[in-house]
Amino acid sequence: MTDGALIVQSDKTVLLEVDHPRAEEARRAIAPFAELERAPEHIHTYRVTPLGLWNARAAGHDAEQVVDALVTHSRYPVPHALLVDVADTMDRYGRLVLEKDGDRLVLRTTDRPVLEEVLRHKKIKPLLGDRLDELTVLVHPSERGHLKQELLKVGWPAEDRAGYVDGEAHPIDLREDDWSLRPYQQQAVDGFWHGGSGVVVLPCGAGKTLVGAGAMARSATTTLILVTNTVAARQWRDELIARTSLTEDEIGEYSGARKEIRPVTIATYQVLTLKRKGVYPHLDLLDARDWGLIVYDEVHLLPAPIFRMTADLQARRRLGLTATLVREDGREDDVFSLIGPKRYDAPWKDIEAQGYIAPADCVEVRVSLSDSERMAYATAEPEDRYRLASCSPVKDRVVERLVERHRGAQTLVIGQYLDQLETLSQRLGAELITGETSVAARRRLFGAFRNGEIDTLVVSKVANFSIDLPEASVAIQVSGTFGSRQEEAQRLGRVLRPKKDAGTAHFYTVVTRDTVDADFAAHRQRFLAEQGYAYRIVDAEDLPQPT
Repeated sequence: MTDGALIVQSDKTVLLEVDHPRAEEARRAIAPFAELERAPEHIHTYRVTPLGLWNARAAGHDAEQVVDALVTHSRYPVPHALLVDVADTMDRYGRLVLEKDGDRLVLRTTDRPVLEEVLRHKKIKPLLGDRLDELTVLVHPSERGHLKQELLKVGWPAEDRAGYVDGEAHPIDLREDDWSLRPYQQQAVDGFWHGGSGVVVLPCGAGKTLVGAGAMARSATTTLILVTNTVAARQWRDELIARTSLTEDEIGEYSGARKEIRPVTIATYQVLTLKRKGVYPHLDLLDARDWGLIVYDEVHLLPAPIFRMTADLQARRRLGLTATLVREDGREDDVFSLIGPKRYDAPWKDIEAQGYIAPADCVEVRVSLSDSERMAYATAEPEDRYRLASCSPVKDRVVERLVERHRGAQTLVIGQYLDQLETLSQRLGAELITGETSVAARRRLFGAFRNGEIDTLVVSKVANFSIDLPEASVAIQVSGTFGSRQEEAQRLGRVLRPKKDAGTAHFYTVVTRDTVDADFAAHRQRFLAEQGYAYRIVDAEDLPQPT
């Protein structure tokens, strides 16, 4: 027995004692390969999964490093069977390799029984061609992506070394006369380029767009950028014009409003996934030019139809950008197979320590329902309970007190339910932005907020992603998309950009105790707990009263 912060168990769960003096060191050691499952106050539970181990392997970590992290920080001897399983699982990655043999695409193995095994799977056999020798089989080029998906499902992830088409050349240079890539951004670009395709994970506010620009400059080819919405598309355009040699004429927008195809084209997920009479009329965009690079912004939000399209784009370099690889639909394995493994992942606290994102104070403010509300909640249908708990009027008073507490600070009030947000907008005398707000009005209000003309905005979930609010320093969350971990991460990210006064960001989540609202809040906070953010819990009654 040693004085470690971890307890490693034979069922592949890892318990972290949060108050242990070496807890932070242990958390960082296991972060590359273990996923946080539960994060109550004192003991956090992680799980070691095959996908986590394969992502770590693809990112350059070997089994010896993983075993060393577990053994070094474990309080008790690590079960030998678990260590053997870690080594065996990581060893599975790369025993099957996709590569070129002249002009042919082949699947090659270093272990013949593995090839024999996968050849007998009903869903894999049709994707393969003739057997070339004992260790090699032809692959239909159009099935490169589907094959990787199916191999991952049977526990034999293929390492893709088949290379990429060059695409149509187009000069793109970084305009670094008054700025330069930060060290971690350059490392992210290098990690992606060395791997060929894959995902870069960076905190909100850490400059994922600049990593995209760096990759585009390295590629120097025509580029298709897929983004979440039109506002994000125009922010990408503005950033590329400011940071690179690209001009307005070289950048096209392909959205509901415009259909421009240029050497660099920025398209929204919505327009690509628009379905009419059973077909996707805008899929031709994927073949409209000989793209050398495809960038997926907010890759954790990739719609299912885009996965199907991406399976046919495996010969193109693909860069996924995100703050968290967590997907609430559980399709992280499809991101791994079709976009690529994690190539770079910067812990949020590391970027904070370097001064590139602001430190954050995360507070969960707990409120209680009135007796009449408790009875209404208790007798409500299960599908109605979250809305009842989330939209309790008692939250409105708490939000008013929090806004007053930070009067003068750039403050966002974020929620899910429009009637709740309309009430808060009226009570606070603040502008409201929802999905119904026009793009022009959004840009005007965000501009006024950025310039300090207004200091409080009430926003729906349209502000979760790709909204540039550099001066926001306070966020107050009143309701969310049930237990969405990635939404929680994105909302905290709205306030993490460095402050001019080097001050602390404040992130409040107002939660109704003894309801599903509290249960969902605990789930939402898991990802941020994994990144080292601890929530303080305060009772609404203990908040200072407004003067």
